[in-house]
Amino acid sequence: MTKILFQGIIMIMIFFVGWLALSKVDWITIFKIEQINKNTEEKLGDLFWDLFNKPDNEIHDRNIKTVVDSLLTRICESNSLDQTKIKLHIVKNDEINAFALPDNHLVLFSSLIIDCENEEELCGVLCHELAHIELDHVMKKLVKEIGLSVLLTMATGNSSGEIIKEAARILSSTAYDRKLERAADMKAIDFLMNANINPEPFASFLYRLSEGTSEIESHLAWISTHPDSKERAEYIIEYCRNKSKNFKPVVTIESWERLKEDLEKI
Repeated sequence: MTKILFQGIIMIMIFFVGWLALSKVDWITIFKIEQINKNTEEKLGDLFWDLFNKPDNEIHDRNIKTVVDSLLTRICESNSLDQTKIKLHIVKNDEINAFALPDNHLVLFSSLIIDCENEEELCGVLCHELAHIELDHVMKKLVKEIGLSVLLTMATGNSSGEIIKEAARILSSTAYDRKLERAADMKAIDFLMNANINPEPFASFLYRLSEGTSEIESHLAWISTHPDSKERAEYIIEYCRNKSKNFKPVVTIESWERLKEDLEKI
């Protein structure tokens, strides 16, 4: 009896050790899922974007898009990023939020832009989401949270609407783990520095939102997906402390203020 009990305990221990080891494996990198199933990622990106692309919600105003595109252009050109692959969407929404979807969709809510005090804060948000895209965090998060088999089923059109909505919610309103979040922060600072954009306002943006001093504090969706914002702001400041450069504005103050005014009118 004792021998059987001992063997049972050993089997349980082996199971948990094996499960823990497998949970640490980066299956996406090992099997190169993002390369082999690029077509799947494109289908998932379109599928998720359709959920957010409500009638008349996406903003196509030329003046608004020109200013935001100018920021994105500086960042991409300075970091050898292919801007043509970035599918930028500016969406009318009262939530302060921005997030990345599969296949390089980058979604900015209008209220987040309005809440930014200067172009550097918005550039920080753009760089952070671009970092998630460049580091393949979007698909890694989906595989971890949803499961590869479910994602493949979704891409073939054989999944329920509720599962698709849950996957979209995970990307837009739940946090990446601390390791991925920190990696995206560090990559974002590198992007900003290479573009001669001051990264410190991005840290200020995190401080302000974490303290609830935003004008629309009841709609702080972005801060809920990026926890420990004060801690993040502190290591961002520390990371760029000795990396000061001759920072250059991307757009004029007049263009920036007009951007916010135009968004508030919509």
